Amino acid sequence: MKFTSYSFVFLSLFYTSACTPSKYADPLSPEASLQSIDLNPDFKIELFAAEPLVMDPVGMAFDEYGRVFVVEMPDYPTKPETGKGRGRIKMLTDSDGDGRMDKAILFAENLSEASSILPWKGGLLVTAAPNIWFMKDTNGDLQADLQEKLFDGFYSERVENQLSSLTLGIDNWIYVANYGQPGKVRALRPKNRKELDVLGADFRFRPDKNKFEREMGNAQFGQTFNDWGHRFITENTVRIQQIVMPWRYANRNPYMPTHKGAMDISDQDNTMFQVTPAPYWRAERTRRRNERFQQQGLDRVEYAEDYFTAASGGIVYTGHTFPKAFQGNYFVGDVAGNLVHRDLLVADSLSPVYKAVKRFRKDTNKEFLSSSDPWFRPVSFTVGPDGALYVIDFYRQHVETPESIPDDLKEDMAFKNGENRGRIYKITPVTPASSEQAAYNLGAMSSKLLVGLLSFPNQWQRLQAQRLLLERQDKSIVPTVLALQANATDPLARLHALFVLEGLGALSPAALLAALHDPHPGVREYGAMLAENTPSLTSEVAKMVEDSSVRVAYQATLSLGGSQGPNITEAMRKVLIKRGQDPWLRMAVLSGHTAQSTVLLDSLKYHSAYFDSTTADRIQFIEDFAFIQGAKNKDRDLVKMLDCLADTTLPHYQTWTKSLISGLVHGRKYQSDNNRLGPLTKERLSQLALKSDDPSKELLDALLK
Repeated sequence: MKFTSYSFVFLSLFYTSACTPSKYADPLSPEASLQSIDLNPDFKIELFAAEPLVMDPVGMAFDEYGRVFVVEMPDYPTKPETGKGRGRIKMLTDSDGDGRMDKAILFAENLSEASSILPWKGGLLVTAAPNIWFMKDTNGDLQADLQEKLFDGFYSERVENQLSSLTLGIDNWIYVANYGQPGKVRALRPKNRKELDVLGADFRFRPDKNKFEREMGNAQFGQTFNDWGHRFITENTVRIQQIVMPWRYANRNPYMPTHKGAMDISDQDNTMFQVTPAPYWRAERTRRRNERFQQQGLDRVEYAEDYFTAASGGIVYTGHTFPKAFQGNYFVGDVAGNLVHRDLLVADSLSPVYKAVKRFRKDTNKEFLSSSDPWFRPVSFTVGPDGALYVIDFYRQHVETPESIPDDLKEDMAFKNGENRGRIYKITPVTPASSEQAAYNLGAMSSKLLVGLLSFPNQWQRLQAQRLLLERQDKSIVPTVLALQANATDPLARLHALFVLEGLGALSPAALLAALHDPHPGVREYGAMLAENTPSLTSEVAKMVEDSSVRVAYQATLSLGGSQGPNITEAMRKVLIKRGQDPWLRMAVLSGHTAQSTVLLDSLKYHSAYFDSTTADRIQFIEDFAFIQGAKNKDRDLVKMLDCLADTTLPHYQTWTKSLISGLVHGRKYQSDNNRLGPLTKERLSQLALKSDDPSKELLDALLK
């Protein structure tokens, strides 16, 4: 046999290529990948669904009939070349009852960048940038023949930053992660609504009331609520943030020093226990960056592994079968680290902020779940009707977007590797904490039976029952719900009953008053929120600023901020004296109407000993208060503030004056388009500047220039 020179070259290249080890691992079968998982020994894990039944799954939901729907994103990480994408929504079934899905029905297809789903009115709400859709099967063939666009105008560029994570809150609002991206959002039902600029915010809406608005946060892919409706969000490098102050409060005073209402509660500890090595591209990119940092003399180090860089899908476990120590815990995936992390959420008795405390295996430092399979990509989670935690595994060789990787490193990377794969896992406890029979088929239940489910220990049943009652608008059940609110021993049942009444338009002042005096702080907190628009209850809410629960006092302070009057001023004074050490309570006071006038300062000066002590929180409050007045720049109010605090008879006069002037200077910078001070203010400031021994003289001189 003869070989030409070309044949020799070809064979040489072939064998060289065949013998060169690949930089990236090959995929494993679903069964083999399952074996690669190391899970907390108190739990067991099994395959719930896998390819070819599901491919590229990013979200999953159980509807009111217990049916399983999965949304798939095969186009990731690139955008479809045309407006028509390859995204799909499937309904999965288990025909033989072995616990593993074995059939799929195509509910909707050709979707562009669909990222999350939520059951609503017999169909599904769907996020697919730049739109939010309502899709429903109206003829019984299990395919979405109705596809109605509800909203448009959301950001639709980089896929990883688009809207996602549809989540129903206990307050009857539906929340959407927008990652603070720009967009001019319009509601298409009803039409001709004003555009809403969502830059810097997340989004929420009430389909039953045709309402929509900005919401606090920069959730990237993952948001969740605990049993008491407190919201937590996920962002790739910050695994958990708490939304401490909703948008409507943080932004109602336009002159605030800050409008930030979210807080990283992870104590800045960004480490994790990863068992997979960093992929070649990440290790090489990190090596180059660290080399550059050293050359530039920067005190900076980047880590290729063992640090959260791709946190995704965080969820609070609100089911009923996990052991007590795991109930209310926060679970979050890191798709780069191929793991699921667990945090214990601890409430603070002195602040409305939780603390996320790490909890690992007892014997050694391990994550709740880790995989040695680098294709394992836990992007999101669902707590099912059965109380199990379902893990949605996107299963890709690469999950990063190409834009973040140097061009030469991308040459060996096939970003679509795995687009024909995907897995969903089911995690259950070895010893369930509850054996209560789960209810699945809520859609077939009467409204009266649904009211009974508001007491079920799994939040899925409670929340779905609440949603169905909201959708049905069956007013005949109001007496039953009122009885539940009055008599239920479970405070969560009373809380859900409260919001069922709100959703039915049956929330009377008497029901609100009962909530304000409920024995559980979680119910009182929402009573204060819902009583905001009931003037006859304002005096009752004002009393709650002295509640034994800091969260109740905090919400009462926020709720009172929209009102004015002597009782409101007195309540705000009490907050500052009793709980002013907490920055969130101070911010709650500053967000209200009383912080836009000087009446509160007079109350503190003449009806308390507030200015007798120069504690750090009081100094900061005066500086922030002065910031607001400086930004607002009303001549008479500024003079009143100066007369109140720049008073030589006041204890610690120089300290208060310096704090006042400092805040005033920064507030004036905030309002760059309104730089002129009024004549009365200038006169008072000039008088202060003449005192050469005044410690704020330099700041005064700067103001008067």
